[in-house]
Amino acid sequence: MLSRSSVLSRSSAVFGAVLVVLALAGPASAHVTIGPNTTAKGGSDVELTFRVPNEEAQADTTQLEVDFPTDKPITGVLPEPTPGWTVKVDNVTLATPIKTDDGTVTQVVQRITWSGGQLPPGQYQGFRVMLGSLPDNADSLTFKALQTYSNGDVVRWIDVQQPGQPEPDHPAPVLTLTAAAPDGASPSAPSSQVTATASAPSSSGATASAKTSDSTARGLGIAGIVIGVLGLAAGAFGITAARRKGAGTGTPE
Repeated sequence: MLSRSSVLSRSSAVFGAVLVVLALAGPASAHVTIGPNTTAKGGSDVELTFRVPNEEAQADTTQLEVDFPTDKPITGVLPEPTPGWTVKVDNVTLATPIKTDDGTVTQVVQRITWSGGQLPPGQYQGFRVMLGSLPDNADSLTFKALQTYSNGDVVRWIDVQQPGQPEPDHPAPVLTLTAAAPDGASPSAPSSQVTATASAPSSSGATASAKTSDSTARGLGIAGIVIGVLGLAAGAFGITAARRKGAGTGTPE
């Protein structure tokens, strides 16, 4: 028969294991992301939302700077007004002008900066833009971003994911470009990759990203582990109580 001290010792070990699991899991880290994160090459009038989380505990996000890829230029970029924020667009002159159906383009957007607003801790903000025309000769577009906090901290979302390597701590937002749909067909992207629809994105960002789904699944898994080990501990106490009761009444074990 297990003694009370043995049960307590085993229960302590179980709870210690739970704490180790929770510590190793840690909180899921949110990143600056793009929604949708997949669209067709050469697309036009594509709406994107840069979703920015506040990961500080006691500081507001006060500025977001997004650099656009000028080596794979995007023509006709227009930011949507974001209440409470001021937007600034910086252009750059192309070394090789781009010929379009509307004429020759000599300048494209190099950087967009949103500032003057306040994004409190534990919240996130969506910043929307419309892209007039995407390049048709690229597989992806990287948008490096700088996030500034009211305490002076600057988080640089500029790390580029390398094939076969773990995700970097501060990955730059990436828009994946897929093959253009045949004439007369609507381009589509795999549902597992798209995190928001281009036709009806929300500036407040109500749609969860794929990373959020992963975090939820991980949280549910951890909760299952906790419930399981608590059940084992409760069972151990129950067995001990039953055996003690049997011993006290003369019932054989």
